[in-house]
Amino acid sequence: MEGDFIKINKWLLPFSWIYGLVVWLRNQLFDIGVLKSKAYDIPIISVGNITVGGSGKTPHVEYLVRLLKKHAKVAVLSRGYKRKSKGFVLADDSSDATDIGDEPYQMKRKFPDIYVAVDKNRRNGIEKLTDNSIANNTDVIILDDAFQHRYVKPGINILLVDYHRLIIYDKLLPAGRLRESKDGKIRADIVIVTKCPTELKPMDYRVLTKAMNLYPYQSLLFSTLQYGDLLPMFGGEQRQLNTLKSDENVLLLTGIASPKQMILDLQPYTKNITSLSFGDHHRFTHKDYERINNTFESMPSPKVLITTEKDAARIFGSEGLSENVRRNMYVLPIEIKFMLEQEELFNQKIISYVQKNSRNSILAKAKDDNKPKNCNHTGNGARTISFRNN
Repeated sequence: MEGDFIKINKWLLPFSWIYGLVVWLRNQLFDIGVLKSKAYDIPIISVGNITVGGSGKTPHVEYLVRLLKKHAKVAVLSRGYKRKSKGFVLADDSSDATDIGDEPYQMKRKFPDIYVAVDKNRRNGIEKLTDNSIANNTDVIILDDAFQHRYVKPGINILLVDYHRLIIYDKLLPAGRLRESKDGKIRADIVIVTKCPTELKPMDYRVLTKAMNLYPYQSLLFSTLQYGDLLPMFGGEQRQLNTLKSDENVLLLTGIASPKQMILDLQPYTKNITSLSFGDHHRFTHKDYERINNTFESMPSPKVLITTEKDAARIFGSEGLSENVRRNMYVLPIEIKFMLEQEELFNQKIISYVQKNSRNSILAKAKDDNKPKNCNHTGNGARTISFRNN
């Protein structure tokens, strides 16, 4: 049921009103031009949310990377939450989660041929990524978690809304988990309701569409989570999720905003799930590893430990896990899938935008190269734009 993960702390509502006033004033300053949003001459796609954590930003950013990287040089720019470094950092083969943050590290490991950078100052990060002496020939920049970063004006603004935490039912911080009023959705070009149950009926989509109450210029799409094979974290053979036995005990280790959806998704395979949950972006300590080891040892066999890719990025290379845990520890990859056959619609919007706005001479061919040879008149005719072959 939509909105079923929402919990409102009513006694904190007065503080939410104060917080809301501050956020409203900030947005007003941008709307009237006192604070300036800067546009760039390179395609910039922003992926973000209004709710704190847990809306599925990383798998949606990774979807965009897969869509574009075969045709263009892609850069992902993130804040690098909870990293120990400062300023602009361009990831390389020696970077780890402490340098760039767990999610950027995860993306760099999965997509080594793209640029992954972190900078709290997104303007500075964009300027670095468009400097050929730093990041040569960047074609498109994807901003991770930048919906509230209004100092940059993206070409496409994608807002993610968790099906289980619909912004229309939630409240502002600290009573709820909204970073700003739900009215902020007006800035989005595309709104995606994420983590939808696969069994949604046509009536459910109609109700959600009416409830979101978007403008005609905005596109509303729906996506669901899709899990890959279980990947051994410390060597061994991968296994399909459906090979989990009904009597197999699963220790689900997470340091994410909300593990509830994963628990629900694993329950069709086995009901024996023990959730060991830490805070979002949690840095695991020696005491945490002891707790993990002890919890796993106390569980009856057969048993397996499953964690997320984001958590694996922080655990990989660390010491403290027992040999028994390491032998039975798997990573569960997550991807997204569009519903209602909306994948082609989304893909076309993104590709068309990148083609039309690319500054790259290969991506955006000169108009003269595409004019009919016998054409003697001038004008703004349509031109053919093709992606590079990387």
